[in-house]
Amino acid sequence: MREKDMLKKNTVGTFPEADSHGCISRHVRRLKHQDTPGGAQIVSQDGYLFVGHISPPAGTSIFDVRDPKNPSLVTTIELVDSQSHSHKVMVHGDLMIVNSQRHRRKFFRKSEVLDSVEARLALEFGRQPTEEEIAQALNVKSQDIETLRTEFATGYKNGGFRIYDISNPARPREICFQPTGGMGAHGFDFDGQYAYVSTEMPGFKGNILVIYSLTIPEKPQEISRWWMPEQETEGMGTGPVNGHWLHHALRNDNTLWAACSHSGVWAIDITDINHPVTAGSYNYHPPFIESTHTVMGLPQIYQDKKLALAIDEEHDNHPRGQPHAALWILDVTDKENIQPLSVFEVSELDSPWSRSGCRFGASQIVERPTGNLTFAAWFAGGLRVIDIGDPLSPAEYGYFIPPPPQGFTTPQSMDVEVDERGIVYLLDRNRGLDILEIF
Repeated sequence: MREKDMLKKNTVGTFPEADSHGCISRHVRRLKHQDTPGGAQIVSQDGYLFVGHISPPAGTSIFDVRDPKNPSLVTTIELVDSQSHSHKVMVHGDLMIVNSQRHRRKFFRKSEVLDSVEARLALEFGRQPTEEEIAQALNVKSQDIETLRTEFATGYKNGGFRIYDISNPARPREICFQPTGGMGAHGFDFDGQYAYVSTEMPGFKGNILVIYSLTIPEKPQEISRWWMPEQETEGMGTGPVNGHWLHHALRNDNTLWAACSHSGVWAIDITDINHPVTAGSYNYHPPFIESTHTVMGLPQIYQDKKLALAIDEEHDNHPRGQPHAALWILDVTDKENIQPLSVFEVSELDSPWSRSGCRFGASQIVERPTGNLTFAAWFAGGLRVIDIGDPLSPAEYGYFIPPPPQGFTTPQSMDVEVDERGIVYLLDRNRGLDILEIF
């Protein structure tokens, strides 16, 4: 189906006419579209772009974007095993960190409850349940049961993160692999000296914060941990309970701003980095149903108030009638009494793909302050450029909605980056990278 015909079929509102490439935009211009496997994180440094991919075998790609209209792929690091993905990447100076996490972890997590489900069904039926009955209880296919049994027997042993020397971006060299636990590392921040890693670890439910010193990159040294109440458990550790886990944390001065999924926003005081302590928290779940994805401190002061941004991540099967994932501006002057100042949302009328059956709401922001213009990836809503000059009334300055990648029904803009020149990069979860400029 042609792009313009697809737009007509999916449109629920009135939009500017798409250009010849199927793009809908305001105050944003596409410089180049780059075909690449889908990903979850992009970062830039010194004219190079680093892309963490969602699915194996692609791990991390590095693009030369010194000429943004003519980008070139300089290398792709392929994964060492088919069980993992490395969808997150951070760089600082000559070092790059990528995560190693169980690919399709939510599916393979079901192996942990396979025996208990089978035992429950046997008690309920008075006989051994069939594979089909077990599969139905786990909401998987019957042919998946053997895969889950194998996973339970062998486990996942490749969780952690890898450190690379990128002094020559075209020839990244692995320095070391740091194992963690469980399903591995998810997200992190990295300031050149410390890595602030969200990972599963033995003895905990869901991801916690583990801080590593990378003074000697070949030998990361764990120096401290932080976790929320009730995360401690016995044994090898388990997955999150009721969304109670750390997505990742970003450093701002001596505060780590932690996005804790359905546990909301947490401020961690690292004045003594060897002993992180909770400084405060704020949770808007319920009534909002989508998880807190990223929290970032801002340098702006508004009427003597210190500010932070928080953005949710929308997930599959979002219930109709519920608020979509959104962007929050918070008053964090008193960390023990964090208060919301405003919320920015995108209406379903503002994207032709909003009711396509895929994720529509917010996904991610650029993970460093970018002045009064904030850049947010919005899944089927594309890129949203938001003016936060008035924190009480954030307003949209512009947007860019790409067409669906070939073979997919909708765009799924998952991450966004802005380099020091103001060039914007928008990454699709399924496939493709757009290089953009604002005007």
